Amino acid sequence: MSNELVISATQTGSRIALLKDKGLLEYHREDDSRQFTVGEIYLGTVKKVVAGLNAAFIDVGYEKDAFLHYLDLGPKVQSLNKYTKQVQSRNAKPDLGGFKILPDINKHGKISEVLTRNQKILVQVVKEPISTKGPRLSCELSLAGRYIVLVPFSKAVSISKKISNSDERKRLMRLMNSITPENFGVIIRTVAESKSVAELHTDLDILVQKWKAGMELLKTAKPRDVIVSEMSKTSSILRDVLNESFDKITVDDKDMFEEIQTYIRQIAPDKEGIVKYYSGKVKLFESLGLEKQIKLMFGRSVSIRGGGYLIIEHTEALHVIDVNSGNKSNREVDQEATALAVNLEAAAEVARQLRLRDMGGIIVVDFIDLRRVENRRLLQQKMKDEMDGDRSKYTILPLSKFGLMQITRQRVRPEVDIKTAESCPTCNGTGTITASINISDQIEDALANLLENQNEQGLSLVVHPYLYAYFTKGIFSIRFSWWRKFGKWVKIVEDSSLAVTEYNFLNAMKEEIKLD
Repeated sequence: MSNELVISATQTGSRIALLKDKGLLEYHREDDSRQFTVGEIYLGTVKKVVAGLNAAFIDVGYEKDAFLHYLDLGPKVQSLNKYTKQVQSRNAKPDLGGFKILPDINKHGKISEVLTRNQKILVQVVKEPISTKGPRLSCELSLAGRYIVLVPFSKAVSISKKISNSDERKRLMRLMNSITPENFGVIIRTVAESKSVAELHTDLDILVQKWKAGMELLKTAKPRDVIVSEMSKTSSILRDVLNESFDKITVDDKDMFEEIQTYIRQIAPDKEGIVKYYSGKVKLFESLGLEKQIKLMFGRSVSIRGGGYLIIEHTEALHVIDVNSGNKSNREVDQEATALAVNLEAAAEVARQLRLRDMGGIIVVDFIDLRRVENRRLLQQKMKDEMDGDRSKYTILPLSKFGLMQITRQRVRPEVDIKTAESCPTCNGTGTITASINISDQIEDALANLLENQNEQGLSLVVHPYLYAYFTKGIFSIRFSWWRKFGKWVKIVEDSSLAVTEYNFLNAMKEEIKLD
């Protein structure tokens, strides 16, 4: 089994694909302009305290005020508020040394007893803005590292339940109790199992320094300022999934390549050699066949290996996945065996789709009906096994008597949605033709403007493969007629990630030319 990370730079950010045995497992898009990433800490202002919701709305700079519930304040919020005031008045050390922690707040108290309007408060984003909702916030601050999570204003040392060896749990507990700074607690992650003292100590030091740097910023910070920034999506994925089975990281941007090399050198020096720079002429995702995988995986209908298919529907309230047997219906000895075989294959694909699309909230899976109790239990166990590698929190309920399985999966950011259906370029999906729109004429008019009026040199046209074939087919092709008309050769590049009617122009520096 091999894990590979593929990162391709775009004009607005980057595209990130996590591959498992060459198959697409996770797909992310990172937008450089997007704010309010999960994990970022802001200095917010209380705008409204709503007693009926037992919550407050906090201004952190988003167009809609962020939501902070009483249960997300955390037991140490009074200590946090006290420390925030002291830091801004420059009467506190950034390392929490000597700070006196106040008693915990009442679990069943009222938010009006803790927060007041226009109060300044440190908050952390726990859920990105989704749909019409602003960010979800928490005052239980934490800084995530590769092996541990640092928790200010706490003295507890917690260990992941997935570390089951009692001797290892005792070793880690003893070790972290001896090196954790005053007034800090830690949560030991699963990947910390069997790690050396030096590795854990280095990770702890990095997090402590990150906290100190944030508190230095807090001294002069203004409301809405970011106090502690979360690392990029690329680095956070590396932090969370980098392990011994990770054997290759491919990047097509020089600056990002050097950034990742530096980060890998810091967290795992022995893995530095797996970072590779791609400089091929064909786009990185295209060369690895990822564009085709993405188009196939994000449609409404998804094929299951060995026959069968899924139908995936999204609504505001929940996601519904219907399992169908397809052409596998006559391959097994009886109906029960067929249903079980299809359901087991579907469970693996459902788990993959949840990670791939980053679907969260309530998911209802309509499996093919199973009569035998042992088969229903087998299906539920298969679903649990397939979901085991998912980094999001989830809950799987047993099959209902109607064959429905309910899954809840933590949603902290908008789901990945890629449109795989294209409207007819002639009727725009209406089914009626109102006017003839010739894409070739549009491109030729744009070429005339760029080549004759703007005198562009080394021009390239990027189009869908269908248009590429249309413009280049034959000796006396349309491209040849352009050369005769304008006296300049136009290079045409095919890109399957574009829609049929989309096209871009690139200058000699391979920069996109914006058309009026």
